[in-house]
This record gives sequence, C-alpha cells and structure tokens, in this order.
Amino acid sequence: MLHERIDIRVEGSQAEAHADTYIIGHTDELPGSLRPLIVICPGGAYRMTSDRESELVALNLCAMGYHTVVLRYSVAPSRYPTALMELGKLVACLKERAEEWHISRDHIAVMGFSAGGHLACSYGEMWREPWLSEALGVTPEALRPTGMVLCYPVITSGVYAHDGSFRYLLGDRYEELKDSLSLENRVTDAVPPTFLWHTFEDGSVPVQNSLLLASALAEHRIPVEFHLFQPGGHGLSLANRLVRSGSGWVDLPDVARWMSLLHAWLERWCRDIV
Repeated sequence: MLHERIDIRVEGSQAEAHADTYIIGHTDELPGSLRPLIVICPGGAYRMTSDRESELVALNLCAMGYHTVVLRYSVAPSRYPTALMELGKLVACLKERAEEWHISRDHIAVMGFSAGGHLACSYGEMWREPWLSEALGVTPEALRPTGMVLCYPVITSGVYAHDGSFRYLLGDRYEELKDSLSLENRVTDAVPPTFLWHTFEDGSVPVQNSLLLASALAEHRIPVEFHLFQPGGHGLSLANRLVRSGSGWVDLPDVARWMSLLHAWLERWCRDIV
C-alpha cells in the first residue's frame, strides 16, 4: 500500500489541512490494471474532521479493492469555499498522478459523512462552475467526479437544517450565503450517480435532508440508490463495534449493511473496468 500525505492547501487553508492516500500496491499477479478511487470527507459540522469516519472507512473500502484518500479539509475558522477548493485541488492531483498510481480517471468518487457529505455533494454539484477551475488553474474536466457516496449528509439550510454546520462554514456570511448552499436546490445534469443513506431516527441531521436530495436527483433523472434505515442516531460511521460513539459501542447490524450495499453499487458503477 502506498501511504502518502498530499498538500492540498489553498489560500485560506489551515496549516494542518492535508490528504492521506491509501493506494493499493500494483502487481501483475492481480487482475486489472486500473482501480477506482474514493475520496473520503469525514464529518464534524465544519468545525473538525472525525477520526471515526476516516481511516477505518478507508481500509474497509481498500479491502473491497478500491483506492481511497482521506481528506482532512479546513474547518472553522476557515470559511467557504476553502474546503471545496481543497477537494478540487485533491481531485486534480489524483488525476494528474493517475498513471503512476494506477487510478481509473473515469472512476473517482467523492464520499462524505454528515457535514463532509455537504462538502462532497457541494463538489458534485459545483465542479464545473468556471470560478472553481479558474481559481485552481485547471480545466473543468480535471475536476470532474464520476460518483457520489453520501452518508447521513447535511443538505438543506431550510426548515430541516443542521444550523451549526452552516454557521461554522459561513461565519459572518451566514445570512448572505446559506440559501445558496441549500443543495437540494442546486442539482443539475452535471451531478454524478449517487449512493445515499440515512437513518429515520437521526436526531441531529434530520432524514429530510436526504429525502429532499433524493427527490431532486430523481427530478433531474440522476441515478440514485437511497437506503433509509429505521434505527440509529447520527454519526454511525460503519455502525459496528469498530467505531465508538461516546461512552458506548455502535453495534447496529441492520444499519451496518450499508457497506455491503455500497459495495454492490460500486461494482455496478465500475463494472466496465478491466
């Protein structure tokens, strides 16, 4: 495995912002010359990035045969669009090094948990906007993701908002920008196929966030697979004993199936890789 730290800082980034790669070593003994890659954006309300939604998730995906990268993006007091630009810089870097790392440029997905889901979804919706490619000095194609995986994501700034995420993201520009970053209203035909899951009992980021996004994706005929589980609060990560939640263990076998469901979806998504 190639484990390398990438500098993804842009103007306004925090000093500690970076990305860590989990690139499966290439060998002629194993089939396939190229592998899909998934960029993981942990949650944390745009005030931190959660360890529970980082390396353990990356290693589970690696075990399925996918390269992964964990993005430790800038959080408050950094403000929008710093984290979005960091994600764009990372995707462009991965495409630039695709031959070296045996990455399929056509199969790079962005994955996010909670507020990291807001970041991933923002990127999936905004990657081709001219201001982003111009700011990063690349072409829009260098920024294009081809899949989104969203886990109990923050989506709306409306009635069902997780208000804290938007306040940490926007700071003094909260009133000015919050409506424009309500992502159910930004879906276009540029959004890639999406895998989405949430729990009915989520008391922090209401399930309506995912329901609103799934409806908007369907209206725009963007392929979406949406799984709604009944039990479980917010921030479940893998939903098994490997991830602690406060003082107790998370152990919800029904919800933990989301990873095997994702695996099936990813296999369909990348079935044309040889």
